[in-house]
Amino acid sequence: MNFNVLTIFPEMFVPFWEHGIVKKAIDRNLISVSTINIRDFAKGKHRVTDDRPYGGGSGMVVKPEPLANAIRAAKKTSPSLRTILLTPQGCSFSQKKARELAAEKGLILVCGRYEGVDERICHDFVDDEISIGDYVLTGGELASMIIIDAVVRLIPGALGNADSADNDSFSDSLLAHAQYTRPRTFEGEEVPEVLLSGNHQQIEEWRFEESLIRTFLKRQDLLKERLLSEREIEILKKWCRDIEKIIHAQSVFGSDTLSGNK
Repeated sequence: MNFNVLTIFPEMFVPFWEHGIVKKAIDRNLISVSTINIRDFAKGKHRVTDDRPYGGGSGMVVKPEPLANAIRAAKKTSPSLRTILLTPQGCSFSQKKARELAAEKGLILVCGRYEGVDERICHDFVDDEISIGDYVLTGGELASMIIIDAVVRLIPGALGNADSADNDSFSDSLLAHAQYTRPRTFEGEEVPEVLLSGNHQQIEEWRFEESLIRTFLKRQDLLKERLLSEREIEILKKWCRDIEKIIHAQSVFGSDTLSGNK
């Protein structure tokens, strides 16, 4: 898979290519990476890539000519690659989107800057617009790194353990279960006994329920959007019964206990 990043700061990507999963994927020839400096396509002595917005207003806007020519240059060597603009106006990036992108032959990632890019670029030169969240960054460089990292993890052979990506949070619209490692006791807190039992079926059941309850407590929105399995529904019903027992037990102390009055 090929990643080609269009940016005015290509030097930002040098350390990114040289560390972690991305470097391993490069070394294993699973991906190829490159950058194109948008300034190389700007005219004039100072290679200006931005200008004041028509109609007035604060900030600057990325000029269409250098960006269009940079995209054309990327398309010349890789005409079939999907072109993505990183912008706050784009669709939200997700694990589902990462899987979709991982199926592509490659990506051309265009790093937006300033107040945005000329709208004519959006109309005629990009296939998708993607945002990594409802906040604003100085530019799309960090956003493109996040997308590359998330996508590379899904490429077969990129991770040491083939199951790692399948067990990540959001891989099945659930958060990952809690993780523990040595030492067995840390500051008085023990590792759950089930993880030390050696019973793989019990461990799998514990992890499944732990994943479900963590999602319920921290990201209920994921459950609301999820088609629950019969197993998940039964676990949720069990929790309801347990909660009802706790509430019923409190009734022996009187209504003041339940209302919070003393």
